[in-house]
Amino acid sequence: MLKKSQKFYLFFKRAISLFGAIIGLTILAPLMLLVALITKLTSKGPVFFRQIRLGRNEKPFTLLKFRSMRVDARQVPPEYMTVEEQQAMVTPWGKFIRKTSFDELPQLFNILVGDMSFIGPRPSQDAEHESELIRERNSYYPSAYLVKPGLSGYSQVYLHRDHNYKVKAKYDSWYVQHLSFWLDAKIFVLTILCALGSDKGR
Repeated sequence: MLKKSQKFYLFFKRAISLFGAIIGLTILAPLMLLVALITKLTSKGPVFFRQIRLGRNEKPFTLLKFRSMRVDARQVPPEYMTVEEQQAMVTPWGKFIRKTSFDELPQLFNILVGDMSFIGPRPSQDAEHESELIRERNSYYPSAYLVKPGLSGYSQVYLHRDHNYKVKAKYDSWYVQHLSFWLDAKIFVLTILCALGSDKGR
């Protein structure tokens, strides 16, 4: 269970997320349109990649991304593939938008409707694809599923591309246990630094 102060903060956090999503979508609309156009022109397939993910209390929702992979790519978690196999499934434009995190921008819509927050544990796939991560997360107290998943999170800024699900689950639980405005603010700043290529905070 979350502390009373943390439950109160979640209401405040939702207000911040809603306001931030509206501002973000307004400012980034031209960029998102450009990314969508180039995605459509440079490879076959839809502009958006849709995938069922688990949110708070393991409630499923449809996560949005700009498509960065070929339409015939296998839907397999990264930890079950080699780096070479992962790279072979990504389009040339997809490599760029992944490196810049532009592929994540449509998740502002997920934040807008309340499926996600700006900061929180990254949303896992369903039990069919990431059963080990789900089981490991639920073995900790508090579980990562007590809060909404985030566009970025504690394990993302400190582990970055570490795909060890056991370590991820441990970090995600630590985040929920220490959930606060100041922790989220720190993660937000570190996310920006990581996006700019800095290793500060890791």
